[in-house]
Amino acid sequence: MHPQPARPHPRPAARAASAVAVVLGVLAAMLYAFAAATPALANTSTLTQVSSFGTNPGALQMYDYVPTTAGSDAPLVVALHGCTQTATDYYDDSGWPKYADLWGFDVVFPQQTSSNNSEDCFDWYTPSDDSRGDGEAASIIQMVDYMEAHYSINPSRVYVTGMSAGGGMTADLLADYPDVFASGSIDSGLPAQCATSQTVAYTCMDSAVSDTVAQWTALAKNSDPGYTGSWPTVQIWQGTADYTVSTSNSTELMDQWTGVWGIGQSASSTASLTGGTTESLYENAAGVPVVEVFAVSGMGHGLAVNPGSSIDECGTTGAYFLSYICSSYYTALFWGLNGSSTASASASASASASASASASASPSNSASPSPSASASASPSVSASASPSASASASSTYATSCYTASNYAQTTAGRAYQSGGYAYADGSNQDMGLWNTFYTTSLEETSPGYYVIVSSCP
Repeated sequence: MHPQPARPHPRPAARAASAVAVVLGVLAAMLYAFAAATPALANTSTLTQVSSFGTNPGALQMYDYVPTTAGSDAPLVVALHGCTQTATDYYDDSGWPKYADLWGFDVVFPQQTSSNNSEDCFDWYTPSDDSRGDGEAASIIQMVDYMEAHYSINPSRVYVTGMSAGGGMTADLLADYPDVFASGSIDSGLPAQCATSQTVAYTCMDSAVSDTVAQWTALAKNSDPGYTGSWPTVQIWQGTADYTVSTSNSTELMDQWTGVWGIGQSASSTASLTGGTTESLYENAAGVPVVEVFAVSGMGHGLAVNPGSSIDECGTTGAYFLSYICSSYYTALFWGLNGSSTASASASASASASASASASASPSNSASPSPSASASASPSVSASASPSASASASSTYATSCYTASNYAQTTAGRAYQSGGYAYADGSNQDMGLWNTFYTTSLEETSPGYYVIVSSCP
C-alpha cells in the first residue's frame, strides 16, 4: 500500500469551515445511525395504509401488502390502479396478492386522490408530475424507499406495473428511474413521455402518433439523461378491442422499448395462450426476451384476469377487470417471482409454472394439472405454439401430453432434475420442486421437446 500523504494544517481562514465540516460529518453519521436503527416492521398479510412515507411531493396515498411468506431480500412490486379505481380495487381484483402469498414478495399499491385528479387518474402527462424527481413520480419512489428502509427488500428486484393511467405512469417510471426498476408491465397504457399536457394526452389516447422508433426511444432515454446502466425489461398488454386507449399505443410502446434496447421491431417468436391471447417476444442478442407484447383478442379497456384457483388463474372480474387471461401471472413469471432464474414469461400455450404443492386425488374441470403419479398420454389436435423460433413443432408431428409428478416425469425421460428442481427436456422450463408431490402437464411438441401446459386435453 502507498502511504497516505500527511494532511496539511488548515489555514487560519479555513479553520472555521473545517470545524463546520466536522460538525456536519458528525450530524450525517448520527442520521445514518438513526436510519440504520429504524426498526423493521412486522409482516401482516393485510392491506395497510402508510400515512407517512416521505415529503410526498405528489400528494399520493400509499398502501402496502407484506405477506408473512415474504422473507429476507424479498422482491417488491409497485402496482398502479387505473382511473376511477382505488388501491383497494387493485388489491382485490388484480390477482397480485395471490402470487405475493404464494411466492413471498411485497406489493405497494399507490393511490391517487380526487384532490389531484377528479377521476383519480395518475398524472402520466404533466412534466411536473411524471418526470424524475418531480411530483407523483417522486412520491412513488419515496414509497419504494420506505419499503427498503422498513422491510428486507432486494433493491435489484423492484418492479412496477399499472393499468390505463397507471400503465402510462408505469412507462414514465421505467424511463425516469431505470436505476430503480428492474422491469415493468404496462397494461392498456401509453408510451413514456407521450404527452406534456392534458390536451396532448387525448391525442396519445385516441389515435396513432407519427413518431419514429428513434423519436420514441429518445423520449424514454432523455427522461434520465446520462444513464448508462442496463434498461428495464418490459411487458406490454392490451386488448384488441380497446376503444379507450387506441391499440396503436401497444405498437408504439413496442417501438419505444425495443428501440431503447437497440433491437429490431420484428418478433423473435410468437405463441398462442389462453383467452385468445397472442404473445410476441423480442429478444436481445443473447436470445433473452427483453420486450414482450400480449394482444388479447376481443378484450376492451382493462386488466386481463382469469378468476379461478389454478396456479395460472387469478383476479376478480369487475369494472376494467376483464375475464380472459391472468396477466399478473405471466408478468410474475417474466420477473422470475416464482423462483425461476430467468426473467421471461412462459412461451408455451396455456403455460403453467408448476402444480400445487399438495396433490388432490379428484379430477378437476379447471386447468390444474392432474396429480396422477403415472403418466398418461393423449394426442393433441394440433401442435402447441413453440416457445422459441427454433422450437416450432412440425405440422406432421402428432403431439402427446403427459400429466405426472415431477419425479415421474424425470424417470420417464421427459424432464431432468438439477439442484432439487425439475426442468422440461428441450424447453428447459422450470417445473418446480423435484418430488412426487408436485405434478406438471408436459406436451411433447416435437420429438424430445416438452413444454409446460395447464392441463392435458
